[in-house]
Amino acid sequence: MNIFKQEIRKYKLEREVEILKTSCLGLCEMGPVVIIYPEGTVYTKVKSDDIKELVEEHFIKNKKLERLLYKQKPGDGRVRAINDIELFKKQNRIVLRNCGIIDPENIDEYIAFDGYRGLAKVLTEMRPEEVIDVVTKSGLRGRGGGGFPSGIKWGFAAKQKSDEKYVICNADEGDPGAFMDRSVLEGDPHSVLEAMAIEGYAIGSNKGFIYVRAEYPLAVERLETAIFQAKEYGLLGNNILGTDFKFDIEIRLGAGAFVCGEETALMQSIEGKRGMPMPKPPFPAVSGLWGKPTVINNVETLANINPIILKGDKWFRKIGTEKSPGTKVFALGGKIKNAGLVEVPMGTTLKEVIFSIGGGIPNGKKFKAVQTGGPSGGCIPLQHIDTPIEYDTLIELGSMMGSGGMIVMDEDNCMVDVARFFLDFTKDESCGKCTPCRIGTKRLLELLEKITQGQAEMKEFRKLKKLSKQVKVAALCGLGQTAPNPILSTIRYFEDEYIAHIVDKKCPAKICNELVEYKILEDKCKKCGMCVRNCNVGAISGKVGEIHVVHSNKCIKCGFCMEVCPFDAIVKQ
Repeated sequence: MNIFKQEIRKYKLEREVEILKTSCLGLCEMGPVVIIYPEGTVYTKVKSDDIKELVEEHFIKNKKLERLLYKQKPGDGRVRAINDIELFKKQNRIVLRNCGIIDPENIDEYIAFDGYRGLAKVLTEMRPEEVIDVVTKSGLRGRGGGGFPSGIKWGFAAKQKSDEKYVICNADEGDPGAFMDRSVLEGDPHSVLEAMAIEGYAIGSNKGFIYVRAEYPLAVERLETAIFQAKEYGLLGNNILGTDFKFDIEIRLGAGAFVCGEETALMQSIEGKRGMPMPKPPFPAVSGLWGKPTVINNVETLANINPIILKGDKWFRKIGTEKSPGTKVFALGGKIKNAGLVEVPMGTTLKEVIFSIGGGIPNGKKFKAVQTGGPSGGCIPLQHIDTPIEYDTLIELGSMMGSGGMIVMDEDNCMVDVARFFLDFTKDESCGKCTPCRIGTKRLLELLEKITQGQAEMKEFRKLKKLSKQVKVAALCGLGQTAPNPILSTIRYFEDEYIAHIVDKKCPAKICNELVEYKILEDKCKKCGMCVRNCNVGAISGKVGEIHVVHSNKCIKCGFCMEVCPFDAIVKQ
């Protein structure tokens, strides 16, 4: 950014060109991204060495710098404007409406894009019960996990008689590969503040907390700036917009515990206690933070509130499906060409998200499965690729919506190893309060490790299935209850891979090292000795000019011989 400013000053363009640092536009695979308005020209993978040429070509010569323009796909030519990009044509950006567009550190830009108009409307034109009615009729469901109807939750809290009530924004985004909440907080923080104030008015609360993980320093910084600006403009604090309503917001930093994404553990953390789940009921809307009625929504849920208030519940209902109205933001990752953020209407199929928007699988590989819902979700195979994305349909398939992580896997992924990876995560993140989660996840991981190491028999497989179901039923909170989902879904759709590991002592995807052997192909071996010289454990024999051989009893299966062989003569089998 500093180099950009230097070049702009060099050509005395300060009055004509303003440089703004925004947030992720969703083209994560193409970053760093530079967008030049008003035409919306998109330059991708811009390096510091490119900036001088970019300024000269675009601003001085009035020409596009062709080599950096966004490219749809090989052979399609260069896309010149953001509105021409297929990735955005297939989206409906409600939550991400301002991300990458406005300066998140300038409240005036948010206001110019209908910011705080929703708050003004509810304070001057609507009674609290009318606000709740609109949110309820919209069908908005919580975007952070189970999908509970937001309006009903607000209504429960509004009916409680209490001297104090609280509003909490859950920004403790802990799923591996998820970055939806972070992008909204970094790119459009005022949308969250406005929604919290609207919610406070609706339920009768004057105090809000944003619980955000400390690993998001830029998000925290921009939230602090936004809160300061909102107070300066009279949009937070006392007598908001000249009314009797007062509302204030504080930030609370989380230390990165995954379990604190669970609402009761989150509240324990805000209260200064160890973040551990509490039994329910009572539910937070009745007895939550410090025993007071509390409503907890995540960032994405709150970002929908302003548009719903301004455009109405019927408008929102027209988007998505009957049971799951609106849109959903997904963090696309894994084996996908266009890794990044996408926002699509509910009911969009997995196939459309992965192939039409995500660009499909790179390197000509075949799609194998997609894991939705983070470590608590399940793996959905190819035969269900046409499934519409809704809360209920994903649950039927053994997965869940979760916060919106979507990890794509190709033919090279071992599904047993995938289950092992997620169990390793949830085992470490267990708070240890309840035995089914504390001990159950550890035992499940041990069984998976035995299978991936070729040390298990069918009795361990039967034990794995039985214990998974027991943990799912007996655990105290959502972390433990959903921890077995990766196991149960991979067994449901990829049981043959488990059998291959156990019975044949083979890993079909050739991922599990203990079940893999390295072999030198005689017809490809050039007898150069490169592999022999680079094997640190002496597991390869053969002189220069002779066919080389890998000795399995000595091989530690590090794979370095495959990396150094210039002739691709070494394979795993």
